[in-house]
Amino acid sequence: MKALLGESSLDNYLHEAASWDHDRLAQARRTAKVAWRVAGAGWVCALMGGATLLVLMPLKTVEPFVVRVEKGTGMVDVVPVYVGTASMDQAVSRYFLTHYISICERFNFATAESDYEECGAFHSPRRNQAWSALWNRNNPASPLNVHKDGSSVRAEVESVSFFQRGNGLTDLAQVRYVKAERQGADGEERTTHWIATVQYTYSAPSKDPTVRRWNPLGFRILELVCEPEVLVGTTTATTR
Repeated sequence: MKALLGESSLDNYLHEAASWDHDRLAQARRTAKVAWRVAGAGWVCALMGGATLLVLMPLKTVEPFVVRVEKGTGMVDVVPVYVGTASMDQAVSRYFLTHYISICERFNFATAESDYEECGAFHSPRRNQAWSALWNRNNPASPLNVHKDGSSVRAEVESVSFFQRGNGLTDLAQVRYVKAERQGADGEERTTHWIATVQYTYSAPSKDPTVRRWNPLGFRILELVCEPEVLVGTTTATTR
């Protein structure tokens, strides 16, 4: 009888042990399935995130802006960026025309390279081709050849006049200015009077930070004709 009871207890123990092992194996399988599902969901989210970034990357842009601080009150605001669509007041055009003539009609070896690049920031593509041809060293009339003797030229604008075409466009201006040429540091200045007839426009500002620093409003010189002005009762060139 005891032997029979001992064998029955042993069978129950072995059965329960096998059942426990079976439950542990089933639990491990369920845990593995959950882990694989979580990992798969993670990979799906990562791939969807990468695809979203690829779609949005072309939409990412960097817009420069200027922060303005009022000296009196200390108030800070952001200056709106000009995008080339609003009309420009004549005061703004007068400033750009005066600045352009003052920089581009002067010559000094110390600032020649910088002046050449800055003037190019105001040119249309066709005007830039003519500007490059003018400064080419193979051109006898190049400022680099004309002033290789060490002479320098400064330009001073006297007046700016605007004209309206018959079709209503106001894209023409005349700039009267004086060019003063000096031979060497101690030489006397020889002044001549000039008239520049300018056709200009405004376009979208360049995205190049250097060009935008010189020309933030997209002012463009389309055509430029400079002629000596003959003053009544004087000669075209005077010495002082």
